[in-house]
Amino acid sequence: MRIALLGGTGDIGQGLALRFARDTDHEILIGSRDPEKARDAVERYEAELEERGADANVKGFVNEMAADRADVVVLSVPPYYAGDTVEAVDDVLDEETILVTPAVGMQGDEDGLHYHPPSAGSVTQLVAQRAPDEVPVVGAFHNLAADALSDLDTELELDTLVVGDDGDAKRTVLNLANEIEGLRALDVGPLANAAEVESVTPLVINIARYNEDLHDVGVQFR
Repeated sequence: MRIALLGGTGDIGQGLALRFARDTDHEILIGSRDPEKARDAVERYEAELEERGADANVKGFVNEMAADRADVVVLSVPPYYAGDTVEAVDDVLDEETILVTPAVGMQGDEDGLHYHPPSAGSVTQLVAQRAPDEVPVVGAFHNLAADALSDLDTELELDTLVVGDDGDAKRTVLNLANEIEGLRALDVGPLANAAEVESVTPLVINIARYNEDLHDVGVQFR
């Protein structure tokens, strides 16, 4: 499959790109609004992967071109850009494209981070509203620490929670996530449950903030 990471030059995009490129045989497309920035990121990712003996299959494009070539499109952008990014590429999305969002709305104050969903109820539901009707939307990878993902020396033992209304699309994302070494994907039901999933993210960040020995906190269910 071809997996496009729109905003793939940022923290979560880098982590997912490196993990997918190392642990799977899928082709990874790095998207950016600036194609030169995407190509620069590809060079960095390839260099790191080659140092570790991985045969990288990573390419860089402007966001629209990456989305047009992909089977799965991951919106690895901040939550306030998610809706606009969808609309920027909606002409190249169709019913054969799975749109994945890991974004979470949060606000911070002196006490920590707090869940701050949009009026749609969650960022995942906002993306579903902004996407073309025929494009299946899946929420995944919300609660993962970007630093842990990007550090390939870190061995993951984490769960990622997956929501979606389209059963086939959700199963595809569950299977893709399970291909990442040390990551277990769990089905949490329809998009209506996305707020509960997203709200875990500020919790784990606050745990890391207040506990010196817990830097890259994630979730694992038993």
